[in-house]
Amino acid sequence: MKKNLRSSVKSVSKLRDALETGEGKISIRRQCELLGLNRSGIYVKRKGNGEETCENLYLMELMDRQYTQHPSWGVKRMKFWLQRKGIRVNLKRVRRLLRLMGVETIYPKPRLSKNNPEHKIYPYLLT
Repeated sequence: MKKNLRSSVKSVSKLRDALETGEGKISIRRQCELLGLNRSGIYVKRKGNGEETCENLYLMELMDRQYTQHPSWGVKRMKFWLQRKGIRVNLKRVRRLLRLMGVETIYPKPRLSKNNPEHKIYPYLLT
């Protein structure tokens, strides 16, 4: 029964909406058990709805401008640059915002399995 219900309702938020809070015939504990949800997730209030704060948007704008000038700068260098400007920010926040923006550092990637096209390939000789 649980597996069939899980496959028909795809997201956890829809499952949470399916709960009947208040004076229902079935307790919340039993409803969570039937839906396959953790009870701890029912009582916790969610932080926001995924929108960024004005401060984060400002940081993203600064980092975007700096990234266009220096696309080889990574998370650490971007963090130090922001701190030199007097902005208190940590590494995790910079990394999260850069990922959210879709920014990736440009650097030479390893090409370890690439053969030299000028190199002659000698076949094995079976004797």
